Amino acid sequence: MPGNKKNSGRGQRDLKTAVKNARGKTVSQVKWLQRQLNDPYVKRAKAEGFRGRAAYKIMELDDKFNFLKPGLRVIDLGCAPGGWCQVVSSRVNSLGNQKDKDIGQVIGIDLQEVEPIPGVQLHQLDFLSNDADIKIKDILGGKASVVISDMAAPSSGHKKTDHLRIMALCEAAAFFAFDVLDLDGTFVAKVLAGGAEGELQKILKNRFRKVLHFKPPSSRSDSSEKFVVALGYRAAGEK
Repeated sequence: MPGNKKNSGRGQRDLKTAVKNARGKTVSQVKWLQRQLNDPYVKRAKAEGFRGRAAYKIMELDDKFNFLKPGLRVIDLGCAPGGWCQVVSSRVNSLGNQKDKDIGQVIGIDLQEVEPIPGVQLHQLDFLSNDADIKIKDILGGKASVVISDMAAPSSGHKKTDHLRIMALCEAAAFFAFDVLDLDGTFVAKVLAGGAEGELQKILKNRFRKVLHFKPPSSRSDSSEKFVVALGYRAAGEK
């Protein structure tokens, strides 16, 4: 009957898309697929031509902190599948023509091969290797303006272990940024809330003028992820 809240609620639940074939999948895999099928950001990404819902996270981060500008040189660590690179390329104008004064540069790095992205130089390499920073600076022809990372270590299924792994990866990305960033540069990376951020915070505050945390609206509400945004890279020992 109209106005029956109980029936109305059931109708809304029935509108969700169900996983058609769950055979051979674990409960967690089915839940993940169910969430993907009903995620408005996943649907929006497909409609707008982005390679994943994560594209909206970097949009929202930049809308908030304004660190992507035409002419800047950006390194995206762990860039696969490429959604962040797509957004960054547009915002730093890496597809600009010769008439444009501010033409940016985007370098995407990942362990796996990534399908080509217009305006992005993709390189399959390990940023943890000893000479990675030298290779990247050679490719850029200098230092970077921004280093970004949406990397996450492979999940073990154990929350504390996963938290420590991603924080270790984020610290490694920060030290890489110290080697390749130009003065006044920016570092943005994904972290997980869970109590082990103190050491990273200390490391970043020693080398950046401002260190902030932000959870983009497109980040799932049930996820513990957030992003650290370090602005104003400075020389070691500079106050």
